[in-house]
Amino acid sequence: MPWVFSDWKRQRAARRVKPGDGHTLPRYRWWQPLSRALFHLHLTAADGRPETWSVDVRLWGDSDDGDVRARLYRDGRHQATSKLPAEFPVPGGTIEVATSSYGLRRCHYVRDDGTEQQLVPDPASAEGRRARLERNHPGASRTIGLVSWVVLAVALVLGVPQIVQQITEIPPVAEHVGTFTSPVQLSAALNVALVVATILASTERALRLRYHWLLDGGLFDGDD
Repeated sequence: MPWVFSDWKRQRAARRVKPGDGHTLPRYRWWQPLSRALFHLHLTAADGRPETWSVDVRLWGDSDDGDVRARLYRDGRHQATSKLPAEFPVPGGTIEVATSSYGLRRCHYVRDDGTEQQLVPDPASAEGRRARLERNHPGASRTIGLVSWVVLAVALVLGVPQIVQQITEIPPVAEHVGTFTSPVQLSAALNVALVVATILASTERALRLRYHWLLDGGLFDGDD
């Protein structure tokens, strides 16, 4: 029953949310593009007053324990904190936040009627700069996106057989299922280049909050 699993996930997410202390949203610094994601959502409160909700994620984890958390702010004041994946109740719906190993894979406002929209990245952030490139140079943006997709697809095709071979060479595995010889045999240098290209492509896709379980959650992503 999918609805039972969905309810369980919501209850689990709700337990992760801790109340905020009201501190002011820190200003985005020029050195933070690779370590911090900041997104905003403009809503209307019940009394008709406009509100700005912000989600701040330190992608390398908090300095005290290394855990990655999302912090929710309303008009620049801290309202709540949650480990990821996070679901924050806000007027008219919920803000859902999730990460991959390369950045955010989801930061969306899900309305009570089920419709959703992605939050707007802060202009100073890496995600904001990537969005500006898409607005100002859509052709170049599409080309970069296509190149990222091709790199990940090629990495999947070339990398999986080699990984399977390495797994079947483990003695207990070889004894039970036999060994597999990969038809693809790349040099160490080419495999390193493949890993680097994969990381760059996955990071580029994360800046656009693009995520596919096979491409972005496959060979080199430690996330679920």
